[in-house]
Amino acid sequence: MESVNRKLIRPSFNEIKEQLSPPRRAAQQKKPIPPDQTNAENFYYVKQMQAKTPMVFVLRDGEKLRGVIEWYDKSCLKVNRDGEPNLLLYKPNIKYMYKDEQQ
Repeated sequence: MESVNRKLIRPSFNEIKEQLSPPRRAAQQKKPIPPDQTNAENFYYVKQMQAKTPMVFVLRDGEKLRGVIEWYDKSCLKVNRDGEPNLLLYKPNIKYMYKDEQQ
């Protein structure tokens, strides 16, 4: 038999590194981060203001106030009430609110 002179072929270090590292496409396929604000609260206030919907506001201490939202900002709501003084309610003091079905 003839002896054949064979050359050992080794892959380069860069080729091995590319095989072991995760593909970069996976990072691009991640879901985008959802926005911090959905503006759902603002949409709800505007809808109730335009329709002049009678609302019930239940405060943290259990007191119920009835009225219509006149305007709002980042920290409070202005509530117009029939036969009673108008109020400026701070949002942190409102436990929850709902549409007044008595009127």
